[in-house]
Amino acid sequence: MTTLSAAESAALAHAREVATRARGRVSPNPLVGAVILRDGRLIAEGWHEGPGLPHAEVVALRAAGAAARGATLVSTLEPCSHFGRTPPCSAAVIEAGLGRVVVGCLDPLERTRGQGVRLLRAAGIDVAVASGEDGRLSRELISAFITHAVRQRPHVMLKLATSLDGKVATRTGESQWISSPEARDLVHRMRADHDAVIVGIGTALADDPRLTARGIDGPVRQPARVVFDSQARLPLASAMVESAREVPVYVVVGTSASPDRIERLRGAGVEVIGMPTARPQVPEVLAALGQRGIQSVFVEGGARLAGAFLEANSVDVVQWFLAPMLIGGSQAPGAIGGQGVGKLADAPRLAQLVVARIGDDIACAGRVIELPRIEE
Repeated sequence: MTTLSAAESAALAHAREVATRARGRVSPNPLVGAVILRDGRLIAEGWHEGPGLPHAEVVALRAAGAAARGATLVSTLEPCSHFGRTPPCSAAVIEAGLGRVVVGCLDPLERTRGQGVRLLRAAGIDVAVASGEDGRLSRELISAFITHAVRQRPHVMLKLATSLDGKVATRTGESQWISSPEARDLVHRMRADHDAVIVGIGTALADDPRLTARGIDGPVRQPARVVFDSQARLPLASAMVESAREVPVYVVVGTSASPDRIERLRGAGVEVIGMPTARPQVPEVLAALGQRGIQSVFVEGGARLAGAFLEANSVDVVQWFLAPMLIGGSQAPGAIGGQGVGKLADAPRLAQLVVARIGDDIACAGRVIELPRIEE
C-alpha cells in the first residue's frame, strides 16, 4: 500500500462519484469509475455502464487519447487481467503508456486478485493501492460485489421506517404513511440499486405490494421480488404474482408447503425455492439467492423477518427512517421482532453512522458487518 497524494485522493473520490452514474444497472459487474490526471489536473474520466460494455478505464483512456501517455490513471477498482465480455483493461493501460496507476480496491475475486496490479508493475508502471479511508470508501462502492465474491451470499441492507418511538403502525394496524414522501422516493431509488427486494408473507398479504422501483429518472432495471412464504400462501391474484413474467418473483417455501399451491405459483411464472426445513432459514435462503447470481438484497418487512435476519447475523447495513411522530401504545407493533438480545453487550451497534434529513424524517444508516478487506 502506498500513500496517495492529495490530488490522487481527490481524483479517487471523483472516480467513485462518476461510477454511481450507472447505479442499479451494472450487476453482476461492480460499479467502477476512472479518471486520468496529468500534472495533478483531471483530463479525462469514464465509468462502466453495464455488462458487455467497455470498462471505466477503457472509457477514460479513449477520452484522453494520446494525452494518456505518461499520465496517471486513478481507478476505483483494480484493472481486470482476464478476457470476459470485454478484453482485459490491464492490457489497454499498458498499451496506453501510462506512468502511474492508483487503485482504490483490489479485485475481490480470488482467481484474479492482484493479477492486474502485478501485470502493470511487470510492465514498469508505478502502481499504488489505496489504504485507510480511501480504500474503505472504494470497497463500500462495490460492497455487493465484494460480499458475493468473498462470502458467497448477497449483501443485505435492512430498511426500517418507524415513528420516533419505534412503531411501524398504530394498535389498529394503520401504517400508511409513517415516512415522508421524500423518504418513500428514496426507498424507490434504493430498490432500483439492489438486485432483489425481500419481504415476509405477512407484509405481502397485508399490503399486496408490487415492490417495484418507481419514479426514478433514467433507465431502471427492476429488482427481483423475494417472499419468505413457508406455506406458499402468496395469492395468485397478488400484484407480485400477476407481474411475475415481467419482473422475477421468488417464493421461498418450507417442507410443509402444499405441492398444489407450489405448482400453481410456478404455473403463474413464479420461481419457487424449496428449503429443507419447515420454516426457511435466513442463511440458507441467502445462499440460494447468491447461487442465482443475486448480489444485493433490500429487506423491507416485516418485523418478524427483520428479527430473523438480525438473529442470523445476516444484516450488513441498516437504513432506518425516523418520522417525527409518537404513536405509543403497548399493542402498537415495533420494527424488529424475534427474541432479541438478552444483554446490551450483545446488541449489534452501527459503525460508520451517517445521519441525514430526508423531508421531515431523519435517516440513519450504518454498517453492522464490516466488509472484508481485500489484500494481495
